[in-house]
Amino acid sequence: MSTPNGKVTVDGEFATLEFERQLRFPPEEVWSALTDPAQLREWYLVIRAEIDGRPGGTVEMVTGPAAFHWTGKILAWEPNRLFEYEWNTPPCKDLPEGEQTVVRWELTPSGGGTLLKLTHRRLTKNTAFGFAPGTHAFMDRLEAHLARQPLPNWMQRYGEVRGAYPAMAPRA
Repeated sequence: MSTPNGKVTVDGEFATLEFERQLRFPPEEVWSALTDPAQLREWYLVIRAEIDGRPGGTVEMVTGPAAFHWTGKILAWEPNRLFEYEWNTPPCKDLPEGEQTVVRWELTPSGGGTLLKLTHRRLTKNTAFGFAPGTHAFMDRLEAHLARQPLPNWMQRYGEVRGAYPAMAPRA
């Protein structure tokens, strides 16, 4: 059974985010929301998205309230089932160390809908702690997008769920 809250697992200087959601929509609809730039603009706050949808292809996006510009190679592309890619961003104001991570979306038919598993691994610890409530807010927006309901305000939702996740350690 899925819960809306994600999990942060720390291993040394790195961390992994894991989210699981049971969605009442078929894998084809969920896949489209994850890979269609027009849909990504709606729920994922994408400013620009380019996806060369194939194993070994590339993905490049500018996303979120902080307008992170990230790029990566597509590691797995199995339509309606698996989308895995690198999420690399250079150092910037909000990510002073930059990030070289991997994002994995797994879609499994379940109960007439889709069990969606998101794993974002190899994040620096502080980034993971900041991204956990943000990813939760994006998952809520994805669910509302699929249901054709009004999308939750990302900043407001971030604030509402922040207490469910570990806090960032103060910077030295």
